[in-house]
Amino acid sequence: MNHSPEQSLLGKPAPQVDRYDPSLLYPLPRATKRAELGLAEGRLPFFGADLWTAFELSWLTPRGKPQVALAHITIPCETPHIVESKSFKLYLNSFGHMAFASADEVRERIRADVSEAVWRGAPSSSSVGVRLLLPDSFEREQVRELEGVNLDRLDIECSHYTPAPELLTAAFDEQPVQEVLVSNLLKSNCLVTGQPDWGSVQIRYSGPQIDQGQLLRYLVSFRNHHEFHEQCVERIFMDIRTRCRPVKLSVYARYTRRGGLDINPFRTSHPGALPAHVRTARQ
Repeated sequence: MNHSPEQSLLGKPAPQVDRYDPSLLYPLPRATKRAELGLAEGRLPFFGADLWTAFELSWLTPRGKPQVALAHITIPCETPHIVESKSFKLYLNSFGHMAFASADEVRERIRADVSEAVWRGAPSSSSVGVRLLLPDSFEREQVRELEGVNLDRLDIECSHYTPAPELLTAAFDEQPVQEVLVSNLLKSNCLVTGQPDWGSVQIRYSGPQIDQGQLLRYLVSFRNHHEFHEQCVERIFMDIRTRCRPVKLSVYARYTRRGGLDINPFRTSHPGALPAHVRTARQ
């Protein structure tokens, strides 16, 4: 069965959930939007993952006492599906009135259920990453801004509010550089509801120097664009890769939370460690 965003619970009244129900998870295929970018599954020009934070997770002990935790969930970008965020919220809510023997059992349930949803129909699969933080670890959670040269310092005129990759340019006839550039002005809209999604983005690259003013105009051009977070980041990655021809490139966006969840996609041209799962002040 092919799922579409329009068939999901986004923008619709949510059912009352009072028991654990993994069937609430609603997978959406990545292939449809990737085809728009000329990408074929199995031949992706990037590595990476979607880093989710769940701030609203609770369950009961066998004696009925509520427990709370934060959850960090890492979904590889190679999975054929993403999970629609409202369904993820409803799924997590379904833990609230169920008794579990331990936090480890909750973690393993989430790992198994989300892994099944994002790999559904694939000939092979692997487990997603799940880490639970219990209250005695909350004080160690950090808030830190993305490092890099702040593009938002530039006093520029902006006139494009739908993606305009033609704005991107680089100094192909000069010496290559290594730079990390950041902006807090990324804003797009939910593909289904049209609600705003606010984010910060970090672009790390080596190669011809990218025109910073034009890059900022390009990032601002997503302001009226309708796509999910993961799709926006892949579009940014591909547009910079095509127009600016960097030798190495990574794009990392941290979006503000909605419904107790934030989604932070990371895409990189070369394999390596994922960025630290540290939220920004707006998250």
